[in-house]
Amino acid sequence: MACADRRLHVFCEKPIGIDARQAAEMWSAYRGTDRAHYVPFWTRYFDGFRKARKVVQAGTLGEIRAFVYRWQNPRPASMPFTWRDNADVSSAGSIADVGSHSYDTLRWILDEDAKRVLTHADVITPAKPDLGEVDLQEALTWGNAHAVGDATQTRKGTAFDYASMSIEMQSGVVGTLVLSHAPVLRKGLAPELELHGSEASLSVDRIIGDVRLLRQDSTPETLAVLPDEGLGNRFKKFVFPGLRERVQGKPSEHPGLEDGYRVQLFTDAARSARQGEWMEIARVESESRE
Repeated sequence: MACADRRLHVFCEKPIGIDARQAAEMWSAYRGTDRAHYVPFWTRYFDGFRKARKVVQAGTLGEIRAFVYRWQNPRPASMPFTWRDNADVSSAGSIADVGSHSYDTLRWILDEDAKRVLTHADVITPAKPDLGEVDLQEALTWGNAHAVGDATQTRKGTAFDYASMSIEMQSGVVGTLVLSHAPVLRKGLAPELELHGSEASLSVDRIIGDVRLLRQDSTPETLAVLPDEGLGNRFKKFVFPGLRERVQGKPSEHPGLEDGYRVQLFTDAARSARQGEWMEIARVESESRE
């Protein structure tokens, strides 16, 4: 908001606010101005997801009816407790961390937002080594060199490290999003993303790199092999070009504060995990503007 007051361009990490109300303030401060803004939802830039978007836009799958998205990013079982495990400072846990990327990628590929969300979330990782104040890199380094039993004390996390989210999009497309940082949900057994349409289904396996198409009563067809080779210098490749486009008044497909706000509405709706009922995005949006 200080940048907005001074009419400065802004780069803002996700989630852009503490809640959707704060995110709405931020988006409103830049909306309709000539100030550039960028939010780093990097996942949409991976080649496999870019390919999936082109396939969807070409109509190859027909009318999209359903999706499954799995983002399982297991942390070492011996990785010590950090701020990310503390609900006091990381209240949405894996939902805000990798769920924000997953949802942004979905809405970018499908070109629509969610209508409502039903969430089950929990902390399924056993108590972690407690080393006191350590940052993420220190925790990773210690966890790779030690076992849980090497710690003199442990601490149970309170921020969600597992979530299963049922989602209905605005058009009626339904799907499931599975998010986890728990050690036992290992990635690589199934493709990260599946899209199912009236004419065909598509899968994206980010580890192997396969983008595969399956039509009724046929064998899967590999459309491309695009292994995840990283994104390199992401500021040079995405941030600066995105900001430059907006500075020049050009339309930009790079994510900005509006995307940050839309994603924040979704992650805020995950409070349905505590309420045990469907949460309408429109309700969260209305509350954010009160």
